Amino acid sequence: MNLKKVLAFAAAGILTVSLLAGCGTDNSAKKTLTMGTESGFAPFEIKEGNNVIGIDPDIATEIAKDMNAELKIEDMNFDGLVMALSSGKVDFVAAGMTIDPEKDVDFSEPYFEATQVMLVKKEGSSVAGVDDVTADKKVGVQLGTTGDDAVTDNGVEPQRYEKFADAVMDLKNGKLDVIVMDSAPAAVFAKNNAELVVLDTPYGDVEEYGIAVKKGNKELLDSINKTIKRLKEDGKLDEIIAKHND
Repeated sequence: MNLKKVLAFAAAGILTVSLLAGCGTDNSAKKTLTMGTESGFAPFEIKEGNNVIGIDPDIATEIAKDMNAELKIEDMNFDGLVMALSSGKVDFVAAGMTIDPEKDVDFSEPYFEATQVMLVKKEGSSVAGVDDVTADKKVGVQLGTTGDDAVTDNGVEPQRYEKFADAVMDLKNGKLDVIVMDSAPAAVFAKNNAELVVLDTPYGDVEEYGIAVKKGNKELLDSINKTIKRLKEDGKLDEIIAKHND
């Protein structure tokens, strides 16, 4: 075999090894999509061990799947979520957040309807309706929520909590007269605490939940809306909501 043939075979061998090595390497690593939430808001998000589960994480999982991304969840106080979004700490917020045009974010299409309700003790409550939520009452809300805004707008200065669970404990111990909060988590707290009840009269109008992205992030917003549309059309959204309301 002459030198030219040896060099030709050697070059072919190197090329083959290079191609095989290339075939064995996955250069299309998934990007990470970070969701911000506050895990004290069952059935939308609740801590289970080291994980956050619920309606919003399930929707976020579908969003990440459609975007071929890995989902990461950052759990933090509710009133810090918009700041985390603006600073880039999270890519989107899914936290049972009411669509509010005054917030400095862009919202997705709505995926759930809710109302503000009043959670009270079954026995001996001084609050039987909206008109009883007055300045002389001890009213609990979560800081930065629609309930906080609604109570304040009605001229009542509430006691603000980082976690609804802490407000519920104070209500049970007689340190609060009423908690104004979203209907779905209120129902969960009433179900898990036999001495509490949700009053029939809502505290305000119907509101809608949306997923928030940083102002101007149209590409991500379009992807999220596409997933929400799919989940609505194929019935998956109803399945997710029903699953976490059992």
